[in-house]
Amino acid sequence: MFIHLIVIGWLYVAVMMAVAEATNTTGTVLGAIVTFLLYGLAPVALVIYLMATPARRRAIKEREAQAQEAARRAAADTAEAAASDLPDQRGETPADAVAPVRKEP
Repeated sequence: MFIHLIVIGWLYVAVMMAVAEATNTTGTVLGAIVTFLLYGLAPVALVIYLMATPARRRAIKEREAQAQEAARRAAADTAEAAASDLPDQRGETPADAVAPVRKEP
């Protein structure tokens, strides 16, 4: 909540600087716009972006963890369904259908 107060104060000062630039006898409206953009919006946007980085990282990690959990559950459900349908999918090794060919001694 404290950061909101800083952002509002910074933008207020930038607006006042822009108004002073626009109303000055040697100032222009274009100069006021540039002043507001370069002294107001650009630094505030950068600070907000940098301060939101940890929250974005946490959200990404949480989504990845949920995706891994869903994949693990889907794999477990698929393995369980396959184990109940097919007789040789229960962890037992199947017997050879064809006897191995050996050379006569």
